[in-house]
Amino acid sequence: MAKDASIDPDKLGVVVATDCGSTTTKAIMFEKTAEGWRSTFRGEAPTTVEKPVADVTIGAQNAFLELQEISGRRILQEQSGEEGSPFVYRQSSNDSDGIDLYVSTSSAGGGLQMVVAGAVSSMTTESAERAALGAGAIVMDAISIDDGREQYERVSKIRHLRPDIILLSGGVDGGNVSLPLELAETILQADPRPRFGETLRLPVIYAGNSEIKDQAAEILDSRFEFVPVINVRPELERENLAPARDAIHELFLHHVMSHAPGYKKLLDWTPIAIEPTPAAFGYMVETAAEKENIQIVAVDIGGATTDVFSVFRSPTDGENVFNRTVSANLGMSYSVANVLLEAGEEAVRRWLPFEVSADEMRDRLRNKMIRPTSIPQTLNDLILEQAVCREALRLAFMHHKRLAVGLRGAQQRRTIAEAFTQSGQAQSLIDMRALNLIIGSGGVLSHAPDRRSTAFMLLDSYEPLGVTRLAVDSIFMMPHLGVLSRIHPEAANQIFFRDCLIDLGTVIAPDISLKAGAKLLEVRLKGEKLLLRQGELKVHPLAEGEVYEAEVVPLNGRIDLGAGRGETITAQVVGGKAGLILDGRGRPLELPADEAQRAAAVRSWYEIFGIGI
Repeated sequence: MAKDASIDPDKLGVVVATDCGSTTTKAIMFEKTAEGWRSTFRGEAPTTVEKPVADVTIGAQNAFLELQEISGRRILQEQSGEEGSPFVYRQSSNDSDGIDLYVSTSSAGGGLQMVVAGAVSSMTTESAERAALGAGAIVMDAISIDDGREQYERVSKIRHLRPDIILLSGGVDGGNVSLPLELAETILQADPRPRFGETLRLPVIYAGNSEIKDQAAEILDSRFEFVPVINVRPELERENLAPARDAIHELFLHHVMSHAPGYKKLLDWTPIAIEPTPAAFGYMVETAAEKENIQIVAVDIGGATTDVFSVFRSPTDGENVFNRTVSANLGMSYSVANVLLEAGEEAVRRWLPFEVSADEMRDRLRNKMIRPTSIPQTLNDLILEQAVCREALRLAFMHHKRLAVGLRGAQQRRTIAEAFTQSGQAQSLIDMRALNLIIGSGGVLSHAPDRRSTAFMLLDSYEPLGVTRLAVDSIFMMPHLGVLSRIHPEAANQIFFRDCLIDLGTVIAPDISLKAGAKLLEVRLKGEKLLLRQGELKVHPLAEGEVYEAEVVPLNGRIDLGAGRGETITAQVVGGKAGLILDGRGRPLELPADEAQRAAAVRSWYEIFGIGI
């Protein structure tokens, strides 16, 4: 198929997708088979965006060569010049060589990095931050007039950062004039330089009071690429994030990617916009939620950051609302000491089935921080790493709940009183009883030696309520599928549930804590009756591929499984590596205060999951 900006998804049969990561470029082949779309082959190569190579296409071509070798399908031309696509394109659906489409995502060079600025931290700055996060950016700093910093501190901070884009907001339409212009003067005074391209003018997206955009342009246009869009907060009680997000994507593609080493060539190889990796990950979460009519939480935990994505239905209009947050100081290697600092030593230590001194725990984790590519060498090291993972996931989810407040475009309204609520908890969309699926991704979850331990980590971190399915992204395929979903959502969704997700099992958990030993609920499944008491954790075998209807009967009138207090529900339970998990340990989960009792309790949970320690 010839390269064309307008693509007919029905004519696609072979698609190659890459994710150009900061260290590795991953290429995956998707093919339409007799049983539908499948992921068939995968190739990897080191990313080559940095010196001495400084050309991302070299690493991509190395990944293509591996893909070509393992698949036996010729996808590269024998002689490819500096210009034009290197691919062999199929002339008909019967061709055994060639591809129909190439698409890509990228987080090489640190991904999309932004600074956002707004007049009031709990209003316009918060709106700008949501717009940037939803577009797949890492927010390096959020500047506000009321952020407690002196003016010289703001100028110094902006000057020393090298963002790809600045998003400037402030003032409702027809409202405050002085504060947005003061922020514009601050940016001009700081005069930050862009990360890529010495001659590139740093893009500044203006999404504030639309009545003063010409005045803002007078201040900024001489030094920056000034891009005005519709106000992200046109009224105090209304948000409109889509125009700012669209502008961010456009600038990322044409003003940032085109100046990164080798990306101009990569852009010429695909008719589809290269998406930031986190944005593509989010597209797949949105696609799956829409196609399956479910509500999802997904997490991608890396060495330095933890991204949380969610799709929940708005309680006002029933529309799906997507949210993404980035916890830039919570990770498993570069940021592992930050997890220990933010969570506290006791919070990490509570998940260990053995006793360890605070000094030893700190030393082990600092070793991980200074040797970020190392993997656990002993079982105790692995268990400690998984304990840190639980806290990183828990803290990142708390952060996500504060920002996932359900505003959607110009349709959702938020009162002024709510805007000044400090915690944001009252507006959070996250309803754990309504949650259908939790997806884990990232090395510590995807590559755990035992899939049951992945289920165990997700269970402890998220404390699901009601009936919730657990799954893991097997080989970090979600970004590839996310960019494919922009062209062919049906194909992406088929591959997602067939080849990307590995089912871990289903959790059934009541929402309260009663007296130890009290009867909580009864699960009727396959002619059996499974009783759950307070304090118990049970794992019932249910193999992968097994799907059953289960009747869940609360045995206490205060228990709400999603249908109301004391109401029986019928729900689908999906088997997996961990089977059916019945969690009666209580919500919120509390561990014994006594150190020996706590360690014994955690050991018993490992034994229940069948994880040898």
